[in-house]
Amino acid sequence: MPNYLDEAHRAEIVKLSRTLTSQTEWPTWLLLVGFYLAWALIVFHGQALGQLISIVLLVPLVVLWMSIQHELIHGHPTRWPVINKALGFLPFAVWYPYDIYRDTHLAHHNDEVLTVPGQDPESRYVTSRSWVQSPRYMKTLLWVNKTLGGRLIIGAPLALMTLASTAFGGLLHSERSSWRMWLIHLLSVGVLLGLVEQYSAISAVQYVFLVSLPALSISMIRSFYEHRPSTLPEHRTVINESSGLLSWLFLNLNLHLVHHDLPGLPWFYLPRVYRARREQWIARNNGYVIDGYFQLLQRHLINPVDCPRHPARH
Repeated sequence: MPNYLDEAHRAEIVKLSRTLTSQTEWPTWLLLVGFYLAWALIVFHGQALGQLISIVLLVPLVVLWMSIQHELIHGHPTRWPVINKALGFLPFAVWYPYDIYRDTHLAHHNDEVLTVPGQDPESRYVTSRSWVQSPRYMKTLLWVNKTLGGRLIIGAPLALMTLASTAFGGLLHSERSSWRMWLIHLLSVGVLLGLVEQYSAISAVQYVFLVSLPALSISMIRSFYEHRPSTLPEHRTVINESSGLLSWLFLNLNLHLVHHDLPGLPWFYLPRVYRARREQWIARNNGYVIDGYFQLLQRHLINPVDCPRHPARH
């Protein structure tokens, strides 16, 4: 338990961890069962729904799946990683193998190097040297990606290009385990898309480009201004006080500082823990607070949120 929390708050969190809800994690189990049932119903009864309704329902469902995978990576709903992996292995979102997402995300939780390019796998910044050496078109893309409108349009393609480049380079110099991981992932994607093609109202191609790709773009709204460079690690992580549909699809990860400080806390307790000491959490990250995603849309639809170049890295 972090020592900066006051004693009463720490006691409250410990008490929460001992409740029946926390011990059984029934909300996460319910979420998992609900997701699988909803996906199966939409796909296997898609002909009755039609293409448009199937797509409209599947996009937020896949966004939710990526959030569910995040919970599984952090030790929910069981304390056994093998079981959690089995529960979240299937690539409903298509793009990222579970193992890659798990390894890079857990490395991202090293707050001492948070946002540092080359050390934080989820950093959205580049070093000064890379910035100077980048061609003009790349600098333009990086600036566009720092606007919310740009992130929605090019954020996902840029992320997938980075994934492909990293995967290809890694496979050239990797062990058999990496090849096996990608082979299993691609086979799983093939089976999933085969089911979509065979039974649903949409084609496999539509699932990839009209469901999975838009879902990845929507998920990037959460990470758009989730972290910023700062001297102190605790000043680098946002508190976004959203309480609408997006915060539910993101499983309350908009309260991101609470998650980084208490990564083992399940999604359904994040708002409660935050509200109990709101002013203390805000003081901890030096007022790095956003009043919902609509505020980001108003301020940064076309205006960059900050500079792509990390201020402290050469």
